[in-house]
Amino acid sequence: MSLLRGWRPTDMFKFNQVNLDAFTETYSISYYLNNLSNWPDLFCATEDPSGTLMGYMMGKTEGEGTEWHGHVTAITVSPSYRRLGLARRMMEFLERMSDQADCYFVDLYVRMSNDLATGMYENMDYTVYRRVIDYYGGGVQPPEDAFDMRKPCRRDVERKNHRTNGREIRVTPEECFS
Repeated sequence: MSLLRGWRPTDMFKFNQVNLDAFTETYSISYYLNNLSNWPDLFCATEDPSGTLMGYMMGKTEGEGTEWHGHVTAITVSPSYRRLGLARRMMEFLERMSDQADCYFVDLYVRMSNDLATGMYENMDYTVYRRVIDYYGGGVQPPEDAFDMRKPCRRDVERKNHRTNGREIRVTPEECFS
């Protein structure tokens, strides 16, 4: 049993065990607080009955015109709570909220090497829109490409933000965010 609830600033004292894998980005405290203050309704956590944090998701809305969309900034589930459907539940929450915000699509970036996550998103009807070269830069690990994965919302009736062959389209991070 788990509870899906809004993120609280005090959750930052409890999320270390959730961020303990190679695929999870850990940000500065100010980054988490900035996201919480700007998009409080799109930042959620799951906890077990004892109050242990099981996972969390930071989401936001951004863009203009037909690029208005919901975005998954971060989503992760503690290794001991994986394969229980928690990530799917948080994704469905963001999808509902994005539909309510009249978005055209929901997107996220996932490391190309993260086959498990890519498969999960594909099972949720996300498709690879494009490949972003060296999206996950340097640091301790060598740079790695990301898949920009998208799922159309109800507003995108023509499915303009859907692509079935996006793995072949390569762009730089600068091209994504210009």
